[in-house]
Amino acid sequence: QERRNLFGGQFVAGQLTALAMPAVRRDRTSKEQRYSPMVGIPTNKKHGQHLLKNPGIVDKIVAAADIKPSDTVFEIGPGTGNLTMRLLEVAKRVVAYEIDGRMAAEVRKRAQNAGRNSLEVQEGDVLRTKWPTFDVCAANLPYQISSPFVFRLLAHRPVFRCAVLMFQKEFAERLVAKVGEKSYGRLAVNTSLFVKVSCVCKVSRGSFNPPPEVDSMVVRMVPRDPPIEVNFREWDGLMRICFGRKNKTLRSSFCTTHTLKLLTENYKTWCALTGAPAAKIPMKDLVLEVLNGLELTTTRAIRVDLDTYFRLLLEFNKRGIHFSNASPGLKIGEALAPQIAEDFFVDDGPLEDGEEADADAGADGMED
Repeated sequence: QERRNLFGGQFVAGQLTALAMPAVRRDRTSKEQRYSPMVGIPTNKKHGQHLLKNPGIVDKIVAAADIKPSDTVFEIGPGTGNLTMRLLEVAKRVVAYEIDGRMAAEVRKRAQNAGRNSLEVQEGDVLRTKWPTFDVCAANLPYQISSPFVFRLLAHRPVFRCAVLMFQKEFAERLVAKVGEKSYGRLAVNTSLFVKVSCVCKVSRGSFNPPPEVDSMVVRMVPRDPPIEVNFREWDGLMRICFGRKNKTLRSSFCTTHTLKLLTENYKTWCALTGAPAAKIPMKDLVLEVLNGLELTTTRAIRVDLDTYFRLLLEFNKRGIHFSNASPGLKIGEALAPQIAEDFFVDDGPLEDGEEADADAGADGMED
């Protein structure tokens, strides 16, 4: 006797025979992809597109930006709008610059569907277009524009209140590096003239779609108030000498044949312009007099803090030793970009392994 069981099978001669069921294709799309608007829009490798998909990181960026209801937020590379939508919740207005027209259309559509009318999307290269006035900058930057973007951001006027930016981890570590750390260099020192930089969080490569080949870091920049006043041409010349050979002592860096020749030419120019009598002693002795007076002769560049570098520049200038042919420079708050080189915010890189030598180890290789 056949009996149908509760599961739809049949008992036939004491055996359970299951009814045939159609095959079910497994959906291999992840939950994040199924419920994200990025599906269907392939990323463009040329533009360095890695779309941030981790909502926890988005929340940290927004929290670090400390956005006020009256703020205008400047966003670079909104992609499909995961960060943009959160910014629209807290800001009065968001101005987003997107180089990819497909992404620009997607983020516009997403904002409109959510009833957000305070988004303005500009299509184009952010490094080649005019920037708006803004209070806060927030961005998941394409890594290849990190240095030129920082250059333009810190030169932007009027000054912004805060910037929260995603960089490649190695670049970010050089931005936030402290005195004595392996990553401390020209990038950290020069950036600190304009802003105070701090780490918000580290970001694993799995937080992006597609994942990049390296990890990332979110940093927060707050402009100095009041700003530091310095002649940038003089400062830049000094930093290039100090950090050009940052595994050497300052004595070794300043006493190369090339550097002494450059400083001698600058000194003669300064004397000619000011009418000051030239010193009777060689340039090398003048340089060592300054370094000895500040007890920096056997110190390496990575061991010197910002205040000490200011003192070093001042003492050199007092003796007529200059680093930019004595040409006058402007100060922070005035027209900044024309007077400093575009590689002002490019670092010479961290010390390589094996370069943690004693402070006076570089003197043996000094050129006279």
